[in-house]
Amino acid sequence: MEWTSAGPQGTVTEADSGPGTEPVPGSAATSAPARPITPSEPPSPAASPSPAARPEIPATGPGTFTVAPGSSAKVGQGTTLRYRVDVEDGIELSAAEVAEQVESVLADRRGWTADGRSAFQRVSNGPTDFVVKVATAGTVDEVCGRYGLDTGGEVNCNVAENVMVNLKRWLLATPVYAEDVKAYRALIINHEVGHFLGHGHVGCPGPGEPAPAMMQQIKGLRGCVPNVWPYDEEGRYVTGPAVP
Repeated sequence: MEWTSAGPQGTVTEADSGPGTEPVPGSAATSAPARPITPSEPPSPAASPSPAARPEIPATGPGTFTVAPGSSAKVGQGTTLRYRVDVEDGIELSAAEVAEQVESVLADRRGWTADGRSAFQRVSNGPTDFVVKVATAGTVDEVCGRYGLDTGGEVNCNVAENVMVNLKRWLLATPVYAEDVKAYRALIINHEVGHFLGHGHVGCPGPGEPAPAMMQQIKGLRGCVPNVWPYDEEGRYVTGPAVP
């Protein structure tokens, strides 16, 4: 399931939902307006691959993180949001490789830079507006739980400036995206960062239409077709009716 966040306070979405959506705690050096906390619901049993297909994924970790080294160029126009990418220690993921994937998602022309107001730059030190953290389920539960969110060991959340990405979802995706896990990772980042930018959850706009990135797709596509981007190739915002 997706958890998302709607602001610094927190939110859970596709692998998240609730008062906040995939929560992202605010940066120590760059403050953002407080956002509501939104919890997500845990994925249904059908949303996970069979146990035999699962790789060995640690249930919890030390709660300490390795910061991805280096930085990126600014992408997009408008106020620059500085972000960092952290990977929990002991989970055998390269922080540099995760950062490269996050950079690619945020720089894509179908991403949030298409709104003409959002710009992003990855940094490894100094002030940040938000931090993308890939962590074990136990660590995600602990961080999100501080803001009253129940991620159930299964989903992501956004609280304050922290975009917490559950390692299970990063590695396994969901059945719809099982053959394209990289695409699902883009959905996690777009959904959670969307909450950070102030976007709430929406539903399917109609049968055969692209599923909005701000839709909790882990709960089902409701007739929509898979899509992980906020904007389409022509720069049109992909959205649907607002949902609680």
